[in-house]
Amino acid sequence: MNPVTFLREVKSEMEKVVWPTRNQAVQLTVMVIAVSVLVGAYIGGLDFIFTNVLNSIVK
Repeated sequence: MNPVTFLREVKSEMEKVVWPTRNQAVQLTVMVIAVSVLVGAYIGGLDFIFTNVLNSIVK
């Protein structure tokens, strides 16, 4: 496929995309950040607990 045809098809597909509103984009971004922080805190908490348990077993 030559580059001109490719770019025409890309333009055609991009016109079909339904973009989120600004409000939707902000809401989804906040949700992603919140879930990432929660999952990170959960994994960090588990790591802290397991580290302390293993250290107490080894000592």
